[in-house]
Amino acid sequence: MQNKNIVIVGASSGIGNTLGRLLGEKGAKIFSISRSEPDFPPSLNHQHLNHNILEDEIPTGFLPETIDGLVYCPGSISLKPFRSLSLDVFRDDYELNVLGAVKALKASLKPMKKSSNKPSVVLFSTVAVQQGMAFHASVASAKGAVEGLTRSLAAELSPKIRVNCIAPSLVNTPLAGSILSSEDRIEASNNRHPLKRIGQPEDIAQTALFLLDDNSSWITGQVIGVDGGLSRLR
Repeated sequence: MQNKNIVIVGASSGIGNTLGRLLGEKGAKIFSISRSEPDFPPSLNHQHLNHNILEDEIPTGFLPETIDGLVYCPGSISLKPFRSLSLDVFRDDYELNVLGAVKALKASLKPMKKSSNKPSVVLFSTVAVQQGMAFHASVASAKGAVEGLTRSLAAELSPKIRVNCIAPSLVNTPLAGSILSSEDRIEASNNRHPLKRIGQPEDIAQTALFLLDDNSSWITGQVIGVDGGLSRLR
């Protein structure tokens, strides 16, 4: 990862923040885009843009001339019965999870094509797309579209650019704070997983790091479950 230019959209907390730290430790140059600045150590090679990707286009002057990796981290958890989900909730989830990723990809495509490396794109889905879960209709619909986008772009952009997706289960991040609001809830969530624990940001960030690295150069078009076994085991 030494001296590679990696753009992370949504690096201010959770998985994106952890990934940025890991990339910095590996010598990557990090360009983060989020509404607040990540608390990365000063030693990291890091540039930040305070920006709401849903409201404005990414200024082309911020992005490096060549991009070796793009990670789109923003996500949502709108867990309600279907009858309680308004059309606005479906629209908001789609806009954040899908259209935000599309905007980031469009802004980064030319710099990725200029890279002398094999640039890698990492998107995020959820275990709830493949494993049907009650109250996940809105977020699972949006993330299902992300999985379709992953496969379509992987086919279209190969062999120059690789595109993969990570589908986590519940991860201990600020986004999941309302679900993990008590010790009882955390314990119940741990027990739902075959590995008897919920995910930590490092679990997901390490997988993203691998997908950005040259060691994964023969992997594209994949949706990789990092979910404590929840999607496959009983």
